[in-house]
Amino acid sequence: MAPVIVMLVCNLIALLVYCIWKISSLVLQACLRRLRARGKAPPADPEAPLATMLKSEAASTTPVQVQQTTFHIEDLPRKFSYDEIRAVTGDFGTVVGRGGSAEVFRGLLDDGTAVAVKRITSYKPVGEEEFLREISIVANVHQRSLVRLLGYCLVQGVPGTTAHGQYLVYPFFENGSLDWWLFNGEDRRRLLPWPTRRRIAVDVARALAYLHHECHRQILHLDIKPANILLDGSFRAHVSDFGISISIAQDLTSVETCGEGTPGYMAPEIWFSSLSTKSDVYSYGMTLLELVGGRRGYEASMDSSETPDIFARVVREKMARGELMELVDATMAPVDEGEVEAPVRVALCCVQHQRELRPSMLTVVEMLEGRIAADLPPESRRSPGANFT
Repeated sequence: MAPVIVMLVCNLIALLVYCIWKISSLVLQACLRRLRARGKAPPADPEAPLATMLKSEAASTTPVQVQQTTFHIEDLPRKFSYDEIRAVTGDFGTVVGRGGSAEVFRGLLDDGTAVAVKRITSYKPVGEEEFLREISIVANVHQRSLVRLLGYCLVQGVPGTTAHGQYLVYPFFENGSLDWWLFNGEDRRRLLPWPTRRRIAVDVARALAYLHHECHRQILHLDIKPANILLDGSFRAHVSDFGISISIAQDLTSVETCGEGTPGYMAPEIWFSSLSTKSDVYSYGMTLLELVGGRRGYEASMDSSETPDIFARVVREKMARGELMELVDATMAPVDEGEVEAPVRVALCCVQHQRELRPSMLTVVEMLEGRIAADLPPESRRSPGANFT
């Protein structure tokens, strides 16, 4: 009889302890909820142990200096001061790129990380809040084939002074741009065999598909070209330069985009400010043709009668006559015609003048990876042959 009584007493004690623990937990949680409602406790973490919650509660009472601002932007990258930008770039000593309204400098962070600092000069006033909201869009884009923004600096000065402009800090890519490899001699092109070029094409297609269809906020790039495709040490592609796309993501109706972009890659509708994801698809198609051909599709000149789509029309005619291999870059190792024909078909689908006929970038990825057949689009109007040598 004694063992039964002992067992019963033990069970009652255990039940009493459990009840006390349960009631204490409920009381503590109620107290924490009240403190959080008053802003005196951190947010609850259902996965955190009780001891961790109590530790956080105690830590929250420690005074913390907070920079006061009139607005709050989440998930911004590191903010650099102008003096830090000067130090990182060695007072802007090494220029690695220059465009119409931007220069790119090589730099080193304190930990030895190589970076590229892009200085954008604009005579149009840029408000801090507007700039930070644009930066937050880019900073929250996460895809392996998109260049990651590491930091920024906005200097509100007098236009024309050295301290004026917007500064964006990116990783430095040791192999430079695709443009540098494709259009600077046979020796460099020879180091880009067909498997590498095909992988570059897929990397860029996936990056654009992400911007168009997977971002929380749809982004148009509007300047896809080899110069804006950077190559890492393994020759994997990373899409850069979101200078136009930042504003487009916010409001398509309030941005003047007529003629923005680069001749030879711009979709026809851009001249009329009629934008969509299909504008990027067109630019991608032109870039893909250059990857296969190893030559520029179009170079603007004052005395030239060629139109920007001349290369695409020549490719169509060569394919119709079974002469596609005449346009394939001869510096690549011997490549089977069937291997390059499918990507060329994809490119010709992308550069159709009617944007409604162009595929989405999701479909382009599917075609490049062989999950969807790439059918040759209807042949466009014929033009006199051009000499590409």
